[in-house]
Amino acid sequence: MKSIYVGNISFETTPDQLRDLFSPHGDVLSVKLINDRYTGKPRGFAFVEMDDDGVDEAINATDGVEFEGRNLKVNLAKPRGVWRMRRPRH
Repeated sequence: MKSIYVGNISFETTPDQLRDLFSPHGDVLSVKLINDRYTGKPRGFAFVEMDDDGVDEAINATDGVEFEGRNLKVNLAKPRGVWRMRRPRH
């Protein structure tokens, strides 16, 4: 199982719409739309988990395509620690 980052999605996009977009390329195990923790509003990106077999095909087929009026940015998700560098507490 691998996780795919899907960025620049419309704030009105639903998990079912993303599942439908990625399912022709392999088994979609989960779709998680990310919301702001304080406001609860969508942040414009999501993570799609798929079986390893279809991940490369799904990324190549969807990166840069127009979906819901926006061009998607799709790539393999990086582990959480890579994106967020925490300052040490003293």
